[in-house]
Amino acid sequence: MRLFLYYLTLLGSGYVTSTYGPHQRAQMTGDILLGGLFPIHFGVASKDQDLAARPESTQCVRFNFRGFRWLQAMVFAIDEINNSSVLLPNITLGYRIFDTCNTVSKALEATLSFVAQNKIDSLNLDEFCNCTDHIPSTIAVVGPAGSTVSTAVANLLGLFYIPQISYASSSRLLSNKNQYKSFMRTIPTDEHQATAMADIIEYFQWNWVIAVASDDDYGRPGIEKFEKEIEERDICIHLNELISQYFEDHEIKALADRIENSSAKVIVVFASAPDVEPLIKEMARRNFTDRIWLASEAWASSSLIAKPEYLDVVAGTIGFALKAGHISGFREFLQQVHPKKDTHNEFVREFWEETFNCYLKDSPRLRETERGSTTFRPLCTGDEDITSVETPYLDYTHLRISYNAYEAVYSIAHALQDILNCRPGQGLFANNSCADIKTMEAWQVLKQLRHLNYTNSMGERIHFDENADLAANYTIINWHRSSEDGSVVFKEVGYYNGHMKRGAKLFIDKSKILWNGHSSEVPFSNCSEDCEPGTRKGIIDSMPTCCFECTECSDGEYSDHKDSSVCTKCPNNSWSNGNHTFCFLKEIEFLSWTEPFGIALAICAVLGVVFTAFVMGVFVRFRNTPIVKATNRELSYVLLFSLICCFSSSLVFIGEPQNWTCRLRQPAFGISFVLCISCILVKTNRVLLVFEAKIPTSLHRKWWGLNLQFLLVFLCTFVQVMICVVWLYNAPPSSYRNHDIDEIIFITCNEGSVMGLGFLIGYTCLLAAICFFFAFKSRKLPENFTEAKFITFSMLIFFIVWISFIPAYFSTYGKFVSAVEVIAILASSFGMLACIFFNKVYIILFKPSRNTIEEVRCSTAAHAFKVAAKATLKHNTSSRRKSGSSASTPSSTMSYKTNDDSDPNLDNRPRVSFGSGTVMLSLSFEESRRSSML
Repeated sequence: MRLFLYYLTLLGSGYVTSTYGPHQRAQMTGDILLGGLFPIHFGVASKDQDLAARPESTQCVRFNFRGFRWLQAMVFAIDEINNSSVLLPNITLGYRIFDTCNTVSKALEATLSFVAQNKIDSLNLDEFCNCTDHIPSTIAVVGPAGSTVSTAVANLLGLFYIPQISYASSSRLLSNKNQYKSFMRTIPTDEHQATAMADIIEYFQWNWVIAVASDDDYGRPGIEKFEKEIEERDICIHLNELISQYFEDHEIKALADRIENSSAKVIVVFASAPDVEPLIKEMARRNFTDRIWLASEAWASSSLIAKPEYLDVVAGTIGFALKAGHISGFREFLQQVHPKKDTHNEFVREFWEETFNCYLKDSPRLRETERGSTTFRPLCTGDEDITSVETPYLDYTHLRISYNAYEAVYSIAHALQDILNCRPGQGLFANNSCADIKTMEAWQVLKQLRHLNYTNSMGERIHFDENADLAANYTIINWHRSSEDGSVVFKEVGYYNGHMKRGAKLFIDKSKILWNGHSSEVPFSNCSEDCEPGTRKGIIDSMPTCCFECTECSDGEYSDHKDSSVCTKCPNNSWSNGNHTFCFLKEIEFLSWTEPFGIALAICAVLGVVFTAFVMGVFVRFRNTPIVKATNRELSYVLLFSLICCFSSSLVFIGEPQNWTCRLRQPAFGISFVLCISCILVKTNRVLLVFEAKIPTSLHRKWWGLNLQFLLVFLCTFVQVMICVVWLYNAPPSSYRNHDIDEIIFITCNEGSVMGLGFLIGYTCLLAAICFFFAFKSRKLPENFTEAKFITFSMLIFFIVWISFIPAYFSTYGKFVSAVEVIAILASSFGMLACIFFNKVYIILFKPSRNTIEEVRCSTAAHAFKVAAKATLKHNTSSRRKSGSSASTPSSTMSYKTNDDSDPNLDNRPRVSFGSGTVMLSLSFEESRRSSML
């Protein structure tokens, strides 16, 4: 069985060395053999195989001049290396290059020849035959071009770890090293190109596009990546279509109808030129010219699409082109091509025939014509001048794919040079060993390529990353119409560098772009009209997010650019203008010293201080008069001082609130008012107790002594002081900026604890209520001794003011909170000042006749008569009820008696006599020591 397998292998080996693989090829022997796969034709002729006879190989159609130039770049690079004395000296590189016809089947047919030869060499058949004359193994393959073709080839070559370096396959799927182990490339991956396309759409502020992709491993992954990128940028795809060069006519027309009916003006095409051409041809037939095409690098500079007959449709196309390179001497090499010289390259014959539209002698195509083909061409003379015709083959303006093929060959050559220069102990293989250049295998070359690092002819560092990819650099081109002959001109308008930081990768010079071949205005391709500044995009039900309605920003929000997705909230210290396009600083408000309201309140407070000081001055000046003495002048001084403090405390509420003013103003107001009301309470209660006492005793004199009166005032005030201390310790007030009001910032005081403020005002009101009770009870005492009625009125004013203050305080805001409290302080302070002191000042200054001892005595006597009459009437009424006698009449006498044994100073004291005894009512207007009874 083993001998049988060897026999088959030997037969296969002889067949492979001679005829295996496509017949048409470019081949040259050498010490080391490189494989090449290039799309010399755009496709194959469609032919039904009914299997009635032996199937024939499909025929390739439509010669690809650019593909042939790419092949020539590989041949030129190998010739340069073979003629170099520095790179691979004494080693000759050979090549075997096949046509893929841009199809998987043709590419695999050619790839099998590479794999079969390597497999035969790995069997080591030297013991069975002399194989010294056979073709050496292919140690690396350059190509193919299309991603779909490369995917199939990579799967096959990867099984045998044969290095494959593609010059034009950009599908991001090929970066998967787990699946495509031996695949490498000198073209950037579509991962970056899809991102670049999304960046361009975002740059021109489009959000409504059509996506068209080829139905293969190039278009599908590329458009999927593009979809992910635009989704992050809030861009929508209206139509998402697949296309193929093998579509039927009705499919192409249906696709053109959908594009024509779409409102999107930008068409993103991720496909190869053969796949795009049927659609462009149909659009040109319809003269559909109002669309902008965004082209991937696979067709952005393709001669198959860049034709004058299509230019009305594709003029203004924005495309991605690979970074152009320079190959010294390559132009002359291209011009020297000739069928008689390039006998090793069978593609030259067809190139010559297609360029000059003739047939060479002994051409197989000539025989097909003789068998009945309707196409007639003359014979080629062989003297045609290649420089006299215009052909994409000689388009030397920008070498992109050609340079990539050139660089792929040099990458392999440098890897071989590293193997040649390797020193034992410094290699990449087991035990740091080196590979032998004469007996090396393909997998060893692959290992060396993965660690490749060299400088190319343009001075750039070439290094494959972990995915065997190179750096992503694109030139952005715009399709212009030539003013001379109407042909397509590729105008460079920008670049894209995938390794720059975000925001700096893309550069476009918009001034160089011509849209639709003539306009400099950027086309509009949005689902909805732009939203002006001051508005935001609002969602429309059942519509994509790119279709929206413009909604005005709310108050306090703004948008300063078009198509804002959200309105930005203004900072706390700002507010939006009427158009909601920007924010302006809010006006800062507080109860200022400079505003009319603050000035008016301050004047009132100062007037209160002045009036109170004036009253104090009058009392001090007339301190020895009966009126002043009768009002307990010492407490009156304290009372007037407390009123000055009350008026002064209101000034702390005016001006910009600071932390220290916020912590001072409420305690100052509360303590001042408690001190004031405490003095009134002690005065009123003292006189009431004296006059209601029927027989004043030494206990009354001791209880209502001056020192004890001050002690009571101090104790009442001390309670308020403790409330303030606890409040300030636990929750001290502080300055607070209130941003809740539109367009205004109110600087107010945060009281810290509403409970603390409640205790402060509540305690003050409690004392006022007690004071009101005693004042009301003593309202009928002699007018010269006490101002009970006026105190009652002052307390009523106090209650009215502060009861009104509570709802006003909680219903107002901003500076008006301070104003309400200032008004309450001033109103209650003026009420007490006016009711208690203005009547006395009037008597002292304008009615001095009433400010005498006699006047006071008469008032006291009159009060005594009233009290006695009431007491007698009450006594008699009670006796009559007890005795049942309803006819008795009350009798009483009041007389002034003089007792010889009594103190002569008491001669003038009035006595009131009742039936059962006499009560002496003694009043004195001496100094405090002698008037302690009062």
